[in-house]
Amino acid sequence: MGSMSGKRHAVEGWARLVWVPPLLATLIAGLYGIGHAQPWRDELATWSAATRPLGDLLRLTGTVDAATGPYYLLMHGWVRLFGDSATALRLPSALAMAGAAGLTAVLGKRLLGARAGLLAGLLFAVLPGTSRYAQEARPYAIASLLAVLATLLLVRALDEPNWARWAGYTAAVAGLGLAHLLALTLLAAHAVVVLVAWWRGRAAAGLDGPERAGGHGGPEPAAHGPEPGERAAAGTEERPPPGRGRDRRLLRWPLALLTAVAVLLPLLRTARGQRSRQLDWLEPARLADLSALPGGVAHSSVVGGLLVGLAALGAGRLGRRALLPGTCVLLPVLLIFVAALAVPLWVPRYLLFTVPFGCLLAGAALAAVPAPAALAVLTLAGLLGLPDQEAVRRSHPPGGLIDYRGAARIIAAGTEPGDVIVYSPRDSWLFLDLGVAYHLDEGRPRDVLVVRDQRQRADLWASECPRPAGCLAGGRRVWLVVAGRRDAPLAAVPGAKGDALRSGFTVDRVWPRPGVTVALLSRPG
Repeated sequence: MGSMSGKRHAVEGWARLVWVPPLLATLIAGLYGIGHAQPWRDELATWSAATRPLGDLLRLTGTVDAATGPYYLLMHGWVRLFGDSATALRLPSALAMAGAAGLTAVLGKRLLGARAGLLAGLLFAVLPGTSRYAQEARPYAIASLLAVLATLLLVRALDEPNWARWAGYTAAVAGLGLAHLLALTLLAAHAVVVLVAWWRGRAAAGLDGPERAGGHGGPEPAAHGPEPGERAAAGTEERPPPGRGRDRRLLRWPLALLTAVAVLLPLLRTARGQRSRQLDWLEPARLADLSALPGGVAHSSVVGGLLVGLAALGAGRLGRRALLPGTCVLLPVLLIFVAALAVPLWVPRYLLFTVPFGCLLAGAALAAVPAPAALAVLTLAGLLGLPDQEAVRRSHPPGGLIDYRGAARIIAAGTEPGDVIVYSPRDSWLFLDLGVAYHLDEGRPRDVLVVRDQRQRADLWASECPRPAGCLAGGRRVWLVVAGRRDAPLAAVPGAKGDALRSGFTVDRVWPRPGVTVALLSRPG
């Protein structure tokens, strides 16, 4: 008897720590090479916003990027404490992604059993997309963490619908919206689960998993379940007759939702007014975009396809217990895709928060096979993703490097007193000026054409003087930074700015770098 009791305590102790391996694996993967890739344009926007005085930062969010404003405020405080190196800027994302992996395992344990939760968390850890967004100074990793946290708190509130648990859920939903407004589409899945639980009972909603019955194994078969008497003996709740026995405490969910929305309403209004400017670079969604989503969020077409296949197998095996994780994947994807057919807002990384729920379904499939086979599949996923893991640490985004750092080094090595600098294009999302400034903070040439910088404009872009020839009149040497690799960089500068440069300067030397070209110009004679 003592031996059996000891074994049971050992199993229960292991189950309580199911979150540890996924968290540690994700943290190690996220920290490995975290500072190697130079910040790309989106991260430069984070740096520009977070390093402004607080008043300037608040004014910025009234002009552009209000939806990301709460994240910028978080990073403003973080940068003051830990600096603005690439590693420091990305560390909150690495910590958030590790937390998301751990909570994925905890949610999986609650719904599907400890083994399925562990495998789901480990699968999430080895995805190249997990490392990709653990190493990016943007809010997507934090949104993923809060999406899983909010869902876990919902499950616990449905277990015991008291005010304290609903308050925790409300706070998590508000935080989710502050991190990423589009992640609020997750609430459609929550609504479905709450409605089913209220109408038919928690078992019908797929919430009476192995943990509630006292088990710690994988998911039970969906068909041929126990008889009603056996369910009662196991401590599960029988489905109430329609119209009777409904738990009125579940009606607190709409109140929790309304409270969270009230907190987010000012942000929603401001962001809605900025949408056309914020997303003007996007096109309406197409059907091909939907089929490319798994590879986009996993950052590997092969690994994304493997994840979808495993998730489909897991959903088929789970039956009604697939309701929560399944709707948490499908409903946000479908809602955003349908909206994106009319309003351009389809970007795969905006749906990163659905990946942990896909991993839960995949974890259920892996838990159905012997442990060596499950570990072999995890290893296969890791090996298939290795090329993409390496690409993540080489450049952000992989394959789309703009070598701001290389351009800055060239300018720093050759700058002389009195030199000035000119960028083309100036008003694009490439942020050539921010990229060079990040790597050339001290002693950089004067930005001669600027009449109002980013802080003065409360914007991410500076204003240039309307008569470039006059502003360039005092310059003897000009460092010209243009987008793309250009053999004739002067010819790539349009308008009055290009005319002024071509009429007053000749090219002394050209340095092509990935995604950008640096040229040194001087006045003839």
